[in-house]
Amino acid sequence: LVLFLSFWSLVEGGKLLVVPQDGSHWLSMRVVLEKLWEKRHEIVAVIPDTTLLMKSSQSFTIKTYSVPYTQEFLDRFYHSIGQNSFNNPPFLEKITSVINNISEANSMFSSACRHLLYDEELMKYLQDSKFDAIMMDPVLPCGPIIAEYLSLPSVYFMRGLPCSLDYKATQCPSPFSYVPKTFLSSSDHMTFMERVKNLLVGFSEHLLCYLFYFEYEKLASEFLHRDVTVLELFSKASIWLMRYDFVFEYPRPIMPNMVYIGGINCEQKQPLSKEFEAIVNASGEHGIVVFSLGSMVSEIPMKKAAEIADALGSVPQTVLWRYTGQAPPNLPTNVKLVKWLPQNDLLAHPKTRAFITHGGSHGVYEGICNAVPMVLMPLFGDQMDNAKRVESRGAGLTLNILEMTSKDISTALKAVINDKKYKENIKRLSDLHLDRPIHPLDLAVHWVEFVMRHKGAPHLRPAAHDLNWIQYHSLDVIAFLLVVVLLSLFISLKCCMFCCRRWCCKKGRTRKPTKAKSH
Repeated sequence: LVLFLSFWSLVEGGKLLVVPQDGSHWLSMRVVLEKLWEKRHEIVAVIPDTTLLMKSSQSFTIKTYSVPYTQEFLDRFYHSIGQNSFNNPPFLEKITSVINNISEANSMFSSACRHLLYDEELMKYLQDSKFDAIMMDPVLPCGPIIAEYLSLPSVYFMRGLPCSLDYKATQCPSPFSYVPKTFLSSSDHMTFMERVKNLLVGFSEHLLCYLFYFEYEKLASEFLHRDVTVLELFSKASIWLMRYDFVFEYPRPIMPNMVYIGGINCEQKQPLSKEFEAIVNASGEHGIVVFSLGSMVSEIPMKKAAEIADALGSVPQTVLWRYTGQAPPNLPTNVKLVKWLPQNDLLAHPKTRAFITHGGSHGVYEGICNAVPMVLMPLFGDQMDNAKRVESRGAGLTLNILEMTSKDISTALKAVINDKKYKENIKRLSDLHLDRPIHPLDLAVHWVEFVMRHKGAPHLRPAAHDLNWIQYHSLDVIAFLLVVVLLSLFISLKCCMFCCRRWCCKKGRTRKPTKAKSH
């Protein structure tokens, strides 16, 4: 009977294909996949054979495909991203470096996508497996190409897309006046010049995204045997699971198939190990500070590391610094270097006074969930925007990683620890975030299952997708009404002129007899 019931529970589950992205993107998606596996769904994840964090799992099936780069090359590539964040070259050299890095990343990841798409054995397996849906992080759009090829309803799991393509693909209004563009580090209350910059960036986004996704568009058109754009592929998504919420994100319009699941990575607090519990207890009444710049920063230039160490020594708190590089020579006694730390569990501890972070969305939400004020040192990507959002809420302070001095770090850290307003503001944000009818993880699982059960969510797709640019903005209606108004004015004018001429002519005829002969 037990075997029968177990078999029946497996039959009840669906079959989900997953095309994830590496790095921190994978960490929060894995939580959702494990929850789906617990609910007896069959999960098949397709990943490259060379990865940073994506490894084999007991919870779901892993299918790998070969890629044209080695593990050493990949590790060096990600390491260079973190290292380059501490370089401050001249402006033109910096722009050239950014373009070269984007070009290298595009070449590497698009070639990996090509290897996946043209892996005949793997693609045949995917076709024969009869999946109910596909879940993916679409920032590198290999997943959308596979979804289109297999005709599967798709669930996007993501933080955001370059050039606001997520909102363009969903036909979501994004007014330039109060919706700041990505990478501008602006709030929703912009000055006039910030709105000018926002508008100019908004108009130039199309060109930037074309350059960013050109290789993928070419690959998609080649593989699908028809001309296709990345925007068209993105617009086919059934549900968009967005890893933020309006406690963190600025209020803005969203579409019905966009579901906010911010804080999905905030796990229940687990007991600390004896090692960390001892460090925390030894901190006394001053408590601890948690310091981590993410997994992509393994080493900091010694000069900068020494400045940071000097600043950390100026506070009475014990500082737990996740750092794998060479220890600075001036490391103070209150700073403990560790190669790994249980970040969420430490932040949840009542003795934690502050959190020094690079501003990644995972860390920021753990700070919000546990109500810990932050000192933010953004390095790259969306981290500057994340830091701006926290600072604009009065829940932390932002430092420029290139320009900050030891005094700046010390002043900011003392401020968020000693000034009660930062603790009060982050506590208010935490209360708002946690006051919800359903946990973000359960909400994400629900919508994935919804798409699997109903083979998509077409009832949430707005008719705007079927309109061209002229129809969407009602330019044809405006033109029609303008013609009607002008034609009415023209006819009215002609009628008035006709009436005036008739009246003038009639008046002239009536006056003629009065001109009698003088003799």
